[in-house]
Amino acid sequence: MARTAESVQAVVKAYDVRGIVGEQIDADFVRDTGASFARLMRAEGADRIVVGYDMRDSSPTLAAAFAEGVRAQGLDVVNIGLASTDQLYFASGRLGCPGAMFTASHNPARYNGIKLCRAHALPVGQDTGLATIAAELVDGVPAYDGTPGSSSAENLLEAYAEFLRDLVDVSAVRPLKIAVDAGNGMGGYTVPAVLGPVEALTIAPLFFELDGSFPNHEANPLDPKNLVDLQRFVRESGADIGLAFDGDADRCFVVDERGEPVSPSAITALVAERELAKEPGATVIHNLITSQAVPKLVTELGGTPVRTRVGHSFIKQQMAATGAIFGGEHSAHYYFRDFWGADSGMLAALHVLAALGEKDRPMSELASTYNTFAASGEINSTVADAQERAAAVLAAFESRAVEVDRLDGLTVRLADDAWFNLRASNTEPLLRLNVEARAPQEVDALVTEILGIVRN
Repeated sequence: MARTAESVQAVVKAYDVRGIVGEQIDADFVRDTGASFARLMRAEGADRIVVGYDMRDSSPTLAAAFAEGVRAQGLDVVNIGLASTDQLYFASGRLGCPGAMFTASHNPARYNGIKLCRAHALPVGQDTGLATIAAELVDGVPAYDGTPGSSSAENLLEAYAEFLRDLVDVSAVRPLKIAVDAGNGMGGYTVPAVLGPVEALTIAPLFFELDGSFPNHEANPLDPKNLVDLQRFVRESGADIGLAFDGDADRCFVVDERGEPVSPSAITALVAERELAKEPGATVIHNLITSQAVPKLVTELGGTPVRTRVGHSFIKQQMAATGAIFGGEHSAHYYFRDFWGADSGMLAALHVLAALGEKDRPMSELASTYNTFAASGEINSTVADAQERAAAVLAAFESRAVEVDRLDGLTVRLADDAWFNLRASNTEPLLRLNVEARAPQEVDALVTEILGIVRN
């Protein structure tokens, strides 16, 4: 597979490596990626790297090739085998070494990729290592003339499960029936280990069979069509709550007892409240498309809200810089200081189950406490010139704007707590729109007006 700067840049993205297997990435590509990552980590003092992989057919082969590249650079490899991404972060934290997780998260079966982290699950992004790796993939990775590293295997699933249950105690909750849609992804592996031993919890499983071809639906609960099976299953099974995990199980989406989705912003607010109860005055991170209900609640509780760009590397950087106790994204990534600042959908799910199980009220009532605004959800538009379209929208709204900022794309704040954000995709010719206001009709009116300009 010939490599050019363009072909490498198409795969080495803002905060991970991801592409089509056989076309954009193959064993040689990831072997060199492993070698380059090992060089980078060796220069920072690391002597071993932990490697895990998801259920995709290509994952074991690619993970093995990556490990070869690591060992060729003199570093040892600890193989943990099948794992969720947050289980890999746990391994990186527990073992105190850098990590590599082979997954393409929610992408279709033909994709695969690598999520990299430093020791203690610290992030590796474009500015903190991926650009260096990309350059060496084009120019060639310098050979190492020392002794090759060794390889060992370690099963950390039970240790991971016990660690999470120690962070959030659900042993005394009231009996709950939990419908879980694993989407044939890694949730089918980790949910039984984490929730199975809790006597009060009865798991109703849906699509727990590990299958990287995703025969039932894409493992992307952010897309409403992929929640339909869980919504129906919750209603038919009489479950108290539904949980949906993405392919690598680092994100968790919640459905209430009626089968209605619960906004990730509401979950962010719920978890923030619980974490601030443990540590009053702590900092909570939220990305800029999260509902304004989150910073308002954090402030009311005496905490310090900090707003960031969209993307896990930005949140992790802010978590480290501020010592924040918790961070949430509207994409259902949830980050915990007690989990090395990394994201864990399973840990967020435990918080929700604890909150639901501590009081005798339904999930819909619990969620309504935190749903104080109406929102559009993310709406994508294919455009030829994202910058030009965003400028046209700004021109139309500038006279009405209370505030305009460009932390990430274009955010315009209007009167009466209404706001919208337009962000260009890093990888596709798309503009992503998010709108929030006090009432659904206000949201609908703004969406119609903005899309009329964007789509011309």
